[in-house]
Amino acid sequence: MSGKKHFQGHRHRLRERLLRSPRELAEYELLELLLGHVLLRQDTKPLAKELVERFGTLGGVFAARGEELRKVPGFGPSLEAFWGLWRETWARMSEAPVTRREMLDSPQAVAKMALARLGDKTTEEFWVAMVDTKNRLVAWEPISQGTVDQAPVYVRDVLVMALRFDASGLILVHNHPGGGLEPSRQDRELTRRLSAAAQALGIRVLDHLIVGDGTHYSFRTEGLLPE
Repeated sequence: MSGKKHFQGHRHRLRERLLRSPRELAEYELLELLLGHVLLRQDTKPLAKELVERFGTLGGVFAARGEELRKVPGFGPSLEAFWGLWRETWARMSEAPVTRREMLDSPQAVAKMALARLGDKTTEEFWVAMVDTKNRLVAWEPISQGTVDQAPVYVRDVLVMALRFDASGLILVHNHPGGGLEPSRQDRELTRRLSAAAQALGIRVLDHLIVGDGTHYSFRTEGLLPE
């Protein structure tokens, strides 16, 4: 009983510090409180410290993939479900530009949304951000899901999607779960074919982003987008 009373009292003091001065809490202490919402009857400090030590930062903990987290003793199904809830919440908050029809004026604006949705995926996915004539976002939709290093994409499917949303511009996005953002020969060829087909319909391909490891690669920035 004494151990239980000890960590409950410690958790109560952490909550008081959070309300009083949240910036004073260490990253593992913030994580400790989050874990406590799932592991109600358990001292979460050791697990919080282990997670931060293993993944480097609080951001690293939340960016870690499911199979990596499951290797940490004490990280079970209930926490995995909680992590999934948190990631989906974060992804939807990052996708707020869709509902606000914000103007996408830089690769970073799309990359932030894409990393929230695709950053922790273990398989490659291909998505398209669609914009109107003023580069305001009208839709952000998945096209395909594949393996760890390939997602099949058909030009027809992308263009049908663009026409359905009456888009005048497209930003192609896919992730590289295996690491390394350098575009493959297939990535370059797909971009070339999509750009040519879209142009014939009066639709612009504005960029192709590859995301992963918390960063992104922009075809437009690197001068690889077909004219």
